[in-house]
This record gives sequence, structure tokens and C-alpha cells, in this order.
Amino acid sequence: MTRKADFDAEEWSTLLQGPPIAGMLVASVERGGTIREGISMARVYDETRRRDRDNELLDEIVGSRPELDPRGYRTPEELREKGLARLREAVGILEQKATSEEVDAYKRFIIDLADTVARAHKEGGFMGFGRVEVSERESAVLDELASMLGVERPSG
Repeated sequence: MTRKADFDAEEWSTLLQGPPIAGMLVASVERGGTIREGISMARVYDETRRRDRDNELLDEIVGSRPELDPRGYRTPEELREKGLARLREAVGILEQKATSEEVDAYKRFIIDLADTVARAHKEGGFMGFGRVEVSERESAVLDELASMLGVERPSG
């Protein structure tokens, strides 16, 4: 079983940055809903903490305060480029030090969090009619994240 103590401070910080980066990547492609999207991220952390108690590493990750300063990314393009690189780095660290089950759980947590953020605020439409739960741009980010992580997007 892998634990926080198996990582140095920089590696641990990278692992903690992965999930909120994924959420920010989705939230940044559409306007509005930022508060709902932030609340939805916190909810996923709480739900994962309650549900996945048997995975010590994931429990320590979701129990830690997410380490991400959104001001570190000046533009959506910079967030996309640097954020995806940081996510790859986090997964790479885990693949070196954690079990395959722990790596899979981390990846699943990230894609579930990103999907929840995408669904937190309906997009488009006029006066409430014709709105979609996940916009095309959000869907494209989810597809890119799922592909990069090598996981399926959540259904529904």
C-alpha cells in the first residue's frame, strides 16, 4: 500500500494539483457557473473520501487540501498546456511508486471530478430552453482528459 510518506514534498504537491487542474480545465472553456463548479469539485472530494476509504493513497489525496493557485495560469491556453503537462507528470509519478489499482483510482477520481464540474452548470439555450448539461467544448475537454488518462468517460 502506497502512502503520502512514499513521496517527496514536490511529488506530493504534483499529485494534489492534478484533480483541481482537471476541474479548472473543464470550467475554463465556458463562461458562468464558477461557483457551482467549485462547489461540485468540493462535493466530489467529500464523496470520494466517504466512498473510497479502502484506498489509503486516494484517501490521503482527497483528505489533503488541493494545492492549486489558479492565478498561476494567465490564459486558458496556458492552463491547457501547462495543466495537461502537470497531469501527465502526476500520473507518471504514481505509475513509478503506486500500485496499478491506486493509479487507476487516481485517474478515475480525476475524470469523475472533471465530469461533475462539466455537469454543474447547464450551458447555452435561451431563457432556460435548449440548455445542455455538457457543452461541446466541455465534452471535448473530457474526451481529451479521458484519452490522456487512458480511462472511459463516465456515462450519464
